[in-house]
Amino acid sequence: MDLDEIKKILDLMRENDLSEFELEQEGVKVRLRKNNAPQWSGHAPAMPVAAYSSPAPVSSAGADPAPSPLTAASEDVDLAIIKSPIVGTFYRSPDPESKPFAEVGQMVKTGQTLCIIEAMKLMNEINAECDGEVVKVYVENGRAVHYGERLFAIRPA
Repeated sequence: MDLDEIKKILDLMRENDLSEFELEQEGVKVRLRKNNAPQWSGHAPAMPVAAYSSPAPVSSAGADPAPSPLTAASEDVDLAIIKSPIVGTFYRSPDPESKPFAEVGQMVKTGQTLCIIEAMKLMNEINAECDGEVVKVYVENGRAVHYGERLFAIRPA
């Protein structure tokens, strides 16, 4: 893939108002993401990458009011967010009797299976993109997931 092809993809993203695009072709993987969020730190990467992003603040019952966006972003800035690459049904284990592939607090290695997403009777393994500790599982077992939906947060080692 050359620079002209990437520019064409960027033009298509702008024309169709896409915020994220991923393509894997002949062993080359390209992932582009448009970052519309305000930049709080004063410095931004030249080309935003989807491997690391901040999850949205989550409020729990009985907790204090939701933290400000700046506070939430600074707390979770070092987390790698694993997102669903497809639409399907999320499963944390290979079968109902087995233990989950990954638990909160567990250390995982790059390429280790975190879950399975079933799509059209095909089981698609979703793997860790980095070594680290699983700090959050966003989806309940057996629930339908959409493309780009957050599945796991990993604190890189």
